[in-house]
Amino acid sequence: MSRASRTTGTRIPTLFLIVIFIALAMSLAALIAGVSFLEQNQLLSGYLLLLGFLGVALSTYVLFQARRRLLRLRIEVPPITTTIECKKCGFKNVREFQRGDYVFKEVDLCQKCNEKMLVTAIYREVKEKEKERKF
Repeated sequence: MSRASRTTGTRIPTLFLIVIFIALAMSLAALIAGVSFLEQNQLLSGYLLLLGFLGVALSTYVLFQARRRLLRLRIEVPPITTTIECKKCGFKNVREFQRGDYVFKEVDLCQKCNEKMLVTAIYREVKEKEKERKF
């Protein structure tokens, strides 16, 4: 397992992005129309400007919140470790998990006594995060 695949990335759904960008484009169109109608009809121009500013503000807010939420949801997968022991002399070796490892699998020769070594444990190393207190 490589280091790059240890963090599972999540993405913003494409349909959600399309809807937000369409709303943003319509808001910008309302702003442009509001500016162009400024001399002809001030009431309509005011409504269009208000609608445009609200649309732009809400669209950007939703995009930033979605990005912030994705950054918070990223999960780091802890590394998987394999423990190998010699049956005869008790020598232990700990290494990163490799595809095909299973418990009681005979692997390399022991460095001390040249006997076959067994995989005795496969586990994830979980590191507890410090809890942040917000006041």
